Order: sequence, then C-alpha cells, then structure tokens
Amino acid sequence: MSQSKPETKRPAKPASAAGGPLHGIKGPVVLVGAGKMGGALLDGWLRLGLDARKIVVLEPHPSADVAAQAIGGLRLNPDPAGLKPEAVVLAVKPQTAAEALPPLAGLTAAGAVVISIMAGKTLGFLEQVFGAGTPAVRAMPNTPAAIGRGMTVAVANAAVPEAGRTLAQNLLGATGKVDWVAEEGLIDAVTAVSGSGPAYVFLLAESLARAGVAAGLPAELAEKIARETVAGAGELLFRSPLDAATLRKNVTSPGGTTAAALDVLMAKDGLDPLLEKAVAAATRRSRELAG
Repeated sequence: MSQSKPETKRPAKPASAAGGPLHGIKGPVVLVGAGKMGGALLDGWLRLGLDARKIVVLEPHPSADVAAQAIGGLRLNPDPAGLKPEAVVLAVKPQTAAEALPPLAGLTAAGAVVISIMAGKTLGFLEQVFGAGTPAVRAMPNTPAAIGRGMTVAVANAAVPEAGRTLAQNLLGATGKVDWVAEEGLIDAVTAVSGSGPAYVFLLAESLARAGVAAGLPAELAEKIARETVAGAGELLFRSPLDAATLRKNVTSPGGTTAAALDVLMAKDGLDPLLEKAVAAATRRSRELAG
C-alpha cells in the first residue's frame, strides 16, 4: 500500500492572491541581495502567490532567473529613493553590509520592517544603519530553505508591532518553518545548531560512506547507500510524529547489529560529547563574528 505524501511547504502552483499567507501584503517588499538565500526567499514568495509587481529586488549581479522575473512585473534595481516599502529584507553577505546598506537607510522612513538574514549582524547593527527605533527582525535560516524545507529562527526588537511580526513570519515562512526566541543571544546557538547543522548531516553521510568502504563495500555503492540512508532517515523523522529517540529505539534490537554500533556511538567519548564540542565551537565563533 503506497504512503500518501506529506503536505509540502511550497505548493507547485501559486496560491490565489485571496487566500495565501502573503495575500494581505500591500507592498512593496524590497529584497536586498538575491543570491542563494535571497533567491530562495524570492522563489518562495512567488510560489505562495505574492504578486511579482509588489516585489523590488536590489541586486547588482542578478541571476538569469531573477532577470526573467523582471519581465513578469518584478522591479529590478529601480532608484530606491522613491520606494516606500512595507518590508525590507536584507540578504546581502555580512562582510559587505557596512558598505552596501547605509545608502538604503531611507527605505525605512515610512516605517518599513527590516528583516535581516545576515549571519552575525545584530539588531543593534540594524538600528545603527537604519536609525534607532527602526522595527527590526534578525533571522537565521539554513540551506534547506532552497527546497522549502528550511528552519528559520528569528528575534524581533521592541519596535516591531504585532502586525510587523506577522509580516516577518509570513515572509520568512515561504522557505519552511519559522520559530521565535525572545533573547537575541540565543541566535548564536541557533546558528550553531540549525544554521551550521546541515553541514554536520552531510559530514555524517560522508563518514558513513567511508566506513562502508573500510568494511569492504565498493566506494560507489557505499556512497549511494549512505546518501539514501541519511536522506531516507531524515524524511522519516520529518513525517513521523515520533521523536528521534523513539525512532532510534525502534530500529535497535537488543543484542543486534544496530545495538553493537550504538554502544560505540553512545559511549562517554562518543557522538554526544563530540557534537557538544562542535556546537560550542560554532556558538563561540558566531559571537566573535557578531562582535
């Protein structure tokens, strides 16, 4: 019996302008930077039915996809001086922010909410650029946003009204799930767990493949089964109502092969302390980058 597919985060066809989570946006929404993450957000907005005519993209080196959207009504690189946006979404590289953003400070003159996905750039930095009291949201997405399966955690300053928080929730939610924290300091730990987390999972697939080769498997087969096993287990975790510990126990027969492997991975010097050290190192680095 075939299993039905779960609901997707980005429908294949745009939602109607009257019913989607973005239908109430009057616009314009200004997207500053349309690289990988900015492009993922743009794709998500369009898939959820946001009218391209309500979107402005400021990107000095637009991709062919972004340029093609301009034909459909999206405004690409207009003079920002005359814009009165509802939201300004910052997706530029953090190292270019100090130079690229100050000329755009006037975009918030009409009370636009600033939503930043720049790693390491604090709410204080945003208020320094756009002015004290600017409604600002700092968010940390991760790379599965590119397929609508991202995890974003956000924090808002005191100037963001409830409507602005809802607007940020809906715009960020176009690439997956969104959660909020009350303390900005937690964003560093979020960065270490979910922001960097996909790399840990990819490393697991690499390491599992290498272990398969060491156990005698052909390299191509080891890579294939490691990749499919990690991807399949992740999908099962996504679909199942059970927590990760229960799913693990369901795979583990007492005295069996999985139990033998887990005795190694769950030892005092096993995976838990190693990941704790890794996440702590990433958290420290995130704080250093934030200044």
